[in-house]
Amino acid sequence: MSSSEPAKPRPPLKVGFILSKSFTLSAFALFVDTLRLASDDEDRSTRKHCDWQILSAHGHFIRSSCGVQIAPGTGLPAPREFDYLAVVGGLLNVEDPIDAEMERYLKRAISEKVKVIGVCTGSFILAKAGLMKNRTACVSWLHHHDYLDRFPDHRLVSNQLYVEDRDIITCAGGSAVADLAASLVRRHIGNTAEKNALQILQIERRREGREIQPRNPLSTEHKDSKMRLALIFMENNLDKPVSMDDVAKSMNLSRRQMERLFHRRLKMSPGAVYARLRMRRARSLVLQTSKPLIDIALEVGFANSSHFGRRFRQTFGCTPNVLRSRQKDNGFVHLDDDLFAGIESEG
Repeated sequence: MSSSEPAKPRPPLKVGFILSKSFTLSAFALFVDTLRLASDDEDRSTRKHCDWQILSAHGHFIRSSCGVQIAPGTGLPAPREFDYLAVVGGLLNVEDPIDAEMERYLKRAISEKVKVIGVCTGSFILAKAGLMKNRTACVSWLHHHDYLDRFPDHRLVSNQLYVEDRDIITCAGGSAVADLAASLVRRHIGNTAEKNALQILQIERRREGREIQPRNPLSTEHKDSKMRLALIFMENNLDKPVSMDDVAKSMNLSRRQMERLFHRRLKMSPGAVYARLRMRRARSLVLQTSKPLIDIALEVGFANSSHFGRRFRQTFGCTPNVLRSRQKDNGFVHLDDDLFAGIESEG
């Protein structure tokens, strides 16, 4: 381009992607393809309304968790060239998912008032960089305890699709990435672009960030959204037992209304359901880890191992040590994973 030619105007929405080592390909693909489909008036993939760039300080191929490799650009433009920087996370067992230079780049972006997005487990990367202090992170229900184990003093939700807390957005991942990307398209480009992208993706509607993650905490199905909220709240608070008043508050119901709902849906009290969830978690820890029983007891909210052992035996008909011995001797233990067998929730 000659010096006499005017600079190409920046589109209304520009996103820079930072892909972590072993990143989740579907999260990246859903995000970038929503932008691609919203970027033109028809399905021609020109970058008319939005633009994107894969960022890297060194330009090396980045391998996804499924083995597909992506070639990024080389060099890091000024963060202010972008409306958002999206960090796409991946496997949690990868050491240093992004390098120190990229961490400094993200901190610079925040200091320059550029919004940052943590996609999938990108929230872990942002927290490790110190960017989630005093901010609420949204993670998948699957990684709720992983996040709290690593960042116990951080705020967290795992029952929503995504959360925007000032200059940082975090998204649970999965199909929620398309919802988040579509909301940004709507914000910066407009309703028509959002509708065009979603229709081509065969997505009926964009979900709001506050909507509940599509997850079934128990083996029975619960169409009632308040029941799902309560069960998720219980499962997220197994180590520090909460009162039934707190559970009712999470449902935005009175305690009496909550109790009636539980009896109607599950034929048992909220306290009984909570106790069974704690025992199911304990059984998983007994069979799947080598943790001492006192540690397991504390993890499911018991003050000592003797009380825990008695409750475990009442629930499963044997002590934790006996259950472990059976698995060691037989290689497996056949168990009915449905503690709520025979209870059919209402539609």
